[in-house]
Amino acid sequence: MNDLLSDKKIVAQLKSRNIKVEEIISQLEIFKRGFESIVLEKPCVIGDGIGDLDDKLLNNYVELYENKISSRIPIKFVPASGAASRMFKVLFYFYNLDENLDINSNHCPTGVETEDYSKLIKFFNNLNKFAFYNELDLCISNDSLSLQNLGSSGDYKRVLYYIFSESGLNYSRFPKGLVKFHRYKDHSRTAFEEHLYEGLEYSRDNSRNIVSVHFTVSEETRYDIERYLDHALQYLVDFKVHFDLSYSIQKPSTDIIAVDMNNSPVLDKNGCLIFRPGGHGALLQNLNELSGDIVFIKNIDNVVPDHLKGDTILYKKAIGGLLLHLEDKIHKYLAIIEWDQGTKNIIEEVECFIKEELNYDLKLIISGLSLERKKKELFKFLNRPLRICGVVKNEGEPGGGPFWVKDNNGFISKQIVELPQVDMTSEKQAKTWNSSTHFNPVDIVCSLQDYKGNQFNLLDYRDPNTGFISQKSYNGIDIKALELPGLWNGSMANWITVFVEVPLITFNPVKTVFDLLRNEHQPLSFNS
Repeated sequence: MNDLLSDKKIVAQLKSRNIKVEEIISQLEIFKRGFESIVLEKPCVIGDGIGDLDDKLLNNYVELYENKISSRIPIKFVPASGAASRMFKVLFYFYNLDENLDINSNHCPTGVETEDYSKLIKFFNNLNKFAFYNELDLCISNDSLSLQNLGSSGDYKRVLYYIFSESGLNYSRFPKGLVKFHRYKDHSRTAFEEHLYEGLEYSRDNSRNIVSVHFTVSEETRYDIERYLDHALQYLVDFKVHFDLSYSIQKPSTDIIAVDMNNSPVLDKNGCLIFRPGGHGALLQNLNELSGDIVFIKNIDNVVPDHLKGDTILYKKAIGGLLLHLEDKIHKYLAIIEWDQGTKNIIEEVECFIKEELNYDLKLIISGLSLERKKKELFKFLNRPLRICGVVKNEGEPGGGPFWVKDNNGFISKQIVELPQVDMTSEKQAKTWNSSTHFNPVDIVCSLQDYKGNQFNLLDYRDPNTGFISQKSYNGIDIKALELPGLWNGSMANWITVFVEVPLITFNPVKTVFDLLRNEHQPLSFNS
């Protein structure tokens, strides 16, 4: 192994990626030993780990946010590098089949799964309901063809060609954010555009009249995205606000080497190491470099048309107000403790705040300590990044959820946990997992500055011992891929975390193209 890592070609490769040899050795060790499973204590539920906003609290926090945000610098952080090809996976399969497609015959081709063929039929039977229909029709008409005629003649392969090729919509290369999601009376919008319209309502810096949105994108598509959004901004001039759009790329230094099933590095045909993206946990570096002090995090595909944005905006402001409320108290208590003004009564007040409002029990940490030692432990606990996570009731969507987790020292904290992190061979752990009532965070709002106004170094608050290893394929051979601690899993494991239930209407992800046929993504005229 030392000979391999000292090879001149590989040394140069690592240098170009800003990766140290020690990091590669550390990755190899993780592949060999794996990750310890997370120990679930119990699921977070309403009243025990998850807060419930009644109408009074909801209105109070919304009002608080609207009154205080003018003195802050809010920013939307949107992971947006996901490829559109994942949305169209089933259609890609049929596009690459050798035989022609004719769904009019209702004959499922040999070797094709009936369920997949049913999806193909569903797609073409509802083609006019997709927001990209008119654009697709225009691409086809430019070649003196007709979308309607191609459909009636059964030439569905040609239609797929215009969806995926450079001669058409080019969705085989574009990111998901550039797919037309929603149709309006005189135009259609992509997910990128919907985030801009959403940002107008809650992430505006009123003192400077600026809406700041940061997208993490791939290097290959950055130019296309920037050019598209520069053009899209022309339609937002009537709002008389400046959009400060910024972009970053997942850093090559966060990529992970691929290994074979014997945990040896896999090389390409040129004798160089194969690297794979380290998962969305690698975006912690991008988040760490933002200048905003209040950051809203939301996935690129979780957007709705304007007529459904009301609840989303309302609860965005509410969790933002809750963040500002808790942050204000945390900073006040930290200043009191630092200036040694923490009397016994004040320290008891801090303990009560942590238990009642942050929902953490620190008995294991502070029981039996002197007043001075308590101050130090409470200061250490409070002096961390803060995040409010909006979670929805679990309706069977795949993904993780909020749990109480026990660490090696016996301390129980609130975490977002993914299924691969859990030992499902344990009957007790499987039962705990299956008793979960809520799903992954729909929205996260973060406070990234300490009580003195300095930026936290977010890398100091991750748990590097979380993550998971999955099996992939490279040129026909099985390989292992390592996923870094997820952005809202292990990467935020040591933050102060508060879970709040938000309504299901605020959670409308588009994982496949068929999700766009749901009522939540259709114009009102199609829903009536």
